[in-house]
Amino acid sequence: MPNQPVANHQSVNNILKDIADLIARLCLAFIFLYEAYDSLVYFKATKAKMIEYGLTWNSEFLLVSGIILLILGGIMLLSGYRSGLGVTLLLMYWIPVTFIVHDFWNIDRDCNFEVTCLSWVDEYRRIQGIMFMKNIAIMGGLLMVWVNGSGRYSIKRLFATTKVPKKWRT
Repeated sequence: MPNQPVANHQSVNNILKDIADLIARLCLAFIFLYEAYDSLVYFKATKAKMIEYGLTWNSEFLLVSGIILLILGGIMLLSGYRSGLGVTLLLMYWIPVTFIVHDFWNIDRDCNFEVTCLSWVDEYRRIQGIMFMKNIAIMGGLLMVWVNGSGRYSIKRLFATTKVPKKWRT
């Protein structure tokens, strides 16, 4: 009898872990799916921003490729089907974007030492530093999904555990 409460405690912990895995996967996936949506809706503005950041080589191809990576990786992560591949696709997009867009260490502080200019530059560097660290944390979340898998509540798990009725088998 003393083992009974431990078993119940472990099963509750497993259920909570499975639910937390699902919620974490959903939250991460929506970041990337929203990024894809935003890039599609503001395609011209996003392309112009890419050129501003120095991505001039075939910028339209790079943008379309990035959107495809975001959509495919986001859907794979959201559904839990082949989440490792989805994470790889998302990291192929997220890592370069993070280091190109949020390069707070490259922001020039030289603006003739005007007080308003220095405070603006410092504030901008601070915001870019925070955005960089946020993206690093997202990468950490993606790596956790990659290492731990998609969890119990996923399309992959549903397909693996669903029995096809005999009359439908060929």
